[in-house]
Amino acid sequence: MMRLFHVSDVHFGREDAAAVAWFDALVKAERPDAVIMTGDLTMRARRSEFEAGLGWLQRLGVPVTVEVGNHDLPYFNPIDRFFRPYHRMHAIKRLVELPLDLPGIAIVPLVTTARAQWRWNWSKGKVSKDALARSLALLAEVPKDKLVFIACHHPLIEPQTRASAQTHRGADALAALADAGAHAVLTGHVHDPFDIAHIIDGRSVRMIGAGTLSERTRTTPPSFNEIRVNGGTFDVVVRAMDGEPDEVLPRERAE
Repeated sequence: MMRLFHVSDVHFGREDAAAVAWFDALVKAERPDAVIMTGDLTMRARRSEFEAGLGWLQRLGVPVTVEVGNHDLPYFNPIDRFFRPYHRMHAIKRLVELPLDLPGIAIVPLVTTARAQWRWNWSKGKVSKDALARSLALLAEVPKDKLVFIACHHPLIEPQTRASAQTHRGADALAALADAGAHAVLTGHVHDPFDIAHIIDGRSVRMIGAGTLSERTRTTPPSFNEIRVNGGTFDVVVRAMDGEPDEVLPRERAE
């Protein structure tokens, strides 16, 4: 059995130190095959926050890939945001949008952040044509016998959680990824876990969201997902820092 730890929205600068320590201890004790971090590593994209995030990622000691979240783009400096939005991520550059090739599994990145949008709330998701084309090109190189997980920050379809993503072109992107053979899309942003199956032209693709390890919890305590892969099937288990037993997420069916 392969085991992936899917974690999101740690928000260094507003991280829950106890939750981060709890996660570190589990990684050390259980040695998952990889950690997929689906964005918002930082709170305000400050250099000190990226340095803290890099130290955390290096301590894990397992393969890691990190997606960019809306909080990882400069917030207070418009020049940086428009002209060099990723330069503060230099410390973790080699881990950002890194495809992972594991036995029987491929992790393919998809960018859903934008430095600016034609709407007031730039924190919401957007899938550009170029970003989708890059992901589809990577997906085309994956052997057909592998499970394919797309990793991005924003849910492509609204999961009906307390927070929303409102991802522009998300439905089109999900349809294209499903048609190309993706089995699931791993996301964050809304700070609550979910596992929802969408049937698109006869193909099933699952939207899977992780919670948060920050102080900014919503309806779920600090948590992450454990994805347990057996051959061509997988289950998603929510592991929450509340003393309750681990919960296998029910696979909800989208209307």
